[in-house]
Amino acid sequence: MKKYFLLASLVAVIAFAFLFLGLGEAQAADAGLAVNVAPAQDATVPVTITIPFLQDWMGSGHADAAAEAFRHWDAEDPAEIPVECAKCHSSSGYQDYLGADGSVALTVEVHAAIGTVVDCVACHNSGTITKTSVIMPSGLELSGLGDESRCMECHQGRESKISVDAAIEKAAVEDDVVSPDLGFRNIHYFAAAATKYGTLAKGGYEYEGSTYDGNFGHVAGYDTCMGCHNPHTLEVKVEECATCHEGVAAVEDLRDVRMAGSAVDYDGDGDVEEGVAFELAGMQEALFATIQAYAGEVAKAPIAYNSAAYPYFFADANANGTADEGEESFASWTPRLLKAAYNYQTSIKDPGAFAHGGKYIIELLYDSIANLNEALATPSDMTAMTRNDSGHFDGSAEAFRHWDAEGMVPGTCAKCHSADGLTTFLTEGVNVSTHPANGFQCATCHNDLQEFTLHEVAEVKFPSGATLTLEDPKNNLCISCHQGRQSSSSVDAAIGDTEADTVAEGLSFRNPHYFAAGATLFGNDAKGAYQYEGKEYAGYNRHSGVNQCTDCHAAHSLEVKWDTCTECHEEVESEADLQNIRYNLVDIDGDGDEEEGLYFEEQGVLELLLAGIQTYAAETAGKPILYDAATNPYWFIDTNADGVADPEEVNGDNRYDAWTPRLLRAAYNYQWATKDPGSFAHNGQYMLQALYDSTEDIGADVSGLTRP
Repeated sequence: MKKYFLLASLVAVIAFAFLFLGLGEAQAADAGLAVNVAPAQDATVPVTITIPFLQDWMGSGHADAAAEAFRHWDAEDPAEIPVECAKCHSSSGYQDYLGADGSVALTVEVHAAIGTVVDCVACHNSGTITKTSVIMPSGLELSGLGDESRCMECHQGRESKISVDAAIEKAAVEDDVVSPDLGFRNIHYFAAAATKYGTLAKGGYEYEGSTYDGNFGHVAGYDTCMGCHNPHTLEVKVEECATCHEGVAAVEDLRDVRMAGSAVDYDGDGDVEEGVAFELAGMQEALFATIQAYAGEVAKAPIAYNSAAYPYFFADANANGTADEGEESFASWTPRLLKAAYNYQTSIKDPGAFAHGGKYIIELLYDSIANLNEALATPSDMTAMTRNDSGHFDGSAEAFRHWDAEGMVPGTCAKCHSADGLTTFLTEGVNVSTHPANGFQCATCHNDLQEFTLHEVAEVKFPSGATLTLEDPKNNLCISCHQGRQSSSSVDAAIGDTEADTVAEGLSFRNPHYFAAGATLFGNDAKGAYQYEGKEYAGYNRHSGVNQCTDCHAAHSLEVKWDTCTECHEEVESEADLQNIRYNLVDIDGDGDEEEGLYFEEQGVLELLLAGIQTYAAETAGKPILYDAATNPYWFIDTNADGVADPEEVNGDNRYDAWTPRLLRAAYNYQWATKDPGSFAHNGQYMLQALYDSTEDIGADVSGLTRP
């Protein structure tokens, strides 16, 4: 009864605080308080204050005045919450940070008194009403947020890749050297925002040379803190999850959720049906075993872990693998061990990580194991583990992360490189800029998330201007993006009336873009590759009833259904064997092998074409050229004329700039075949015709070749 009286008194004080802060009745209501004040002339009528959601809040962790989060400093002298903790462990500290108390914003200036909790005023005040951004511990600012920014100020952790790197740099030791100047860096607790925003926040330790998932968007309406959690009780809205996730009746059931975009076996246990939570748990187990192996073998100090006892990692004095009472904190840190332990703790201290951004955490755990393995005599077995999903759902891929620095995907790219761009295009016929996505979402292709019916696309317009459709219109969704962005006509338009061997100022490489399988499949009908005047080209490749995208590829994993090929192609016993398939064709590439698969015929012609391009560039265009398939803009000046793409040559400032029309056409077709790695299967005859014609036109010797 005493507790309720104190809380009721506090609520009254809070209500008046809104008025003293200068908030009117409407603003107070907007902030969650219904305040009914009697007319000033009738002083005998008391003020009536109704606090919505009071009972909900009182049962939440934010109101638990006895919790360690609010009582930790009781025994300190003086008994107060220090400035570095006050923002999230007291109402006054949070208001201080926001500047809602009249102080400077974005800093806590005074220690906070103990005894407060995260109350109404903490989240509803003059500072939060207009709040739309959050500065994460990495220093990166996430902007354009809504009310979830209030939650994210505290649920972001207190460390990041940046602070871990700073600690290692200060210690100034090599990866595997124990340093007394290194100590464990604890991300802190319930850092859900760091998990959710992934590489955009850099809360986990991200290894150099690797890329990571970004903001886990989930689906519209359920991609913010308050979309999934009741803002007052903090409970997960389980009943709303059940709308899409069958079998979900309780919070624990969410651990079993696994969507079609998570088709790979992350932890390597052979189970691709278990929930993502269990995949993550498997990765955690594997990482901790590797941490223990490394600590004993490299740091020469056995290590143990206790998630409930600070500082979590302990010197395992009796080497039994368990943190026993009396064992001291672990002190034999190397930079490599610190990075892995930090990521392990990051995964543990967000118990909802599997839902907030499970793939980001899995990537951190995977990379931590791989990095520790570099120093182990007997590395942990990772052969069955998988780091990334298929392309459409690989949020770490360049196709989705390319625009992180800019913060927006431009309209010219949004259709195929964002979660909502294709839907916008199909609905409006145009695209506008949008936020970077973490791969495709269900709604990208499905217009109903209960029945999972597909967006209807009757026909598709290709870059050449041709309007085409597959026999099964459902597959038109695929070719809406897998069509390239250039064509014969756009290359001709760029060239204009310039003579074939004239280096033209302003003429530049035209990149057909990537995985243009739809245009390859349609061949002459789509005119995606450069088609030379006076030549005939194969059209749509009708392949014995197997000529739709989803006839050959799994719709979600994108894996090739190679086992369906075995009925006609006896030589196929694995996916790799598809490269050995050939039709009754003569020796195309002139190497004398009439038995090799069509893939190898294509590779042979590509090799001849590249050699012809390099000879032509040096002798006719007057400037040596080289190619790097992994680096835009792909064609570079061969400054030392050695034919090798040296690191110092592969950069945008050294892009090739001596283009003639003839050189451009050949380079365009070379890129087309390279960037459609399945072109030999999509329409090998068409692709080989285009490559043969380019090889012939560039002046290479084709006397031993045969045009299909």
